[in-house]
Amino acid sequence: MGNTVNVKEASYTNSIGDAELAVVWTDPDFKRDELAFYYLRVLEIPTPRWTAYDAKFFGLTDLPDEIPMVTQERAYTSPIWYTP
Repeated sequence: MGNTVNVKEASYTNSIGDAELAVVWTDPDFKRDELAFYYLRVLEIPTPRWTAYDAKFFGLTDLPDEIPMVTQERAYTSPIWYTP
């Protein structure tokens, strides 16, 4: 996945990835006599972390390198359970 974050300006562009996710998926290893569960994990594009916004707002330039300036959110669906 790409990254469009400009840490110095605490900005990003929403020009990568897809705006909408719609897909049909079929489990190629599905066996109707076995238990199974499925879930979906989604990753958002990287965005400035609150520390980047504060650094820009307060004009901070001497922050340690260990301070994360970019974040990437994740989402997980509830599992779908299949019982034969």
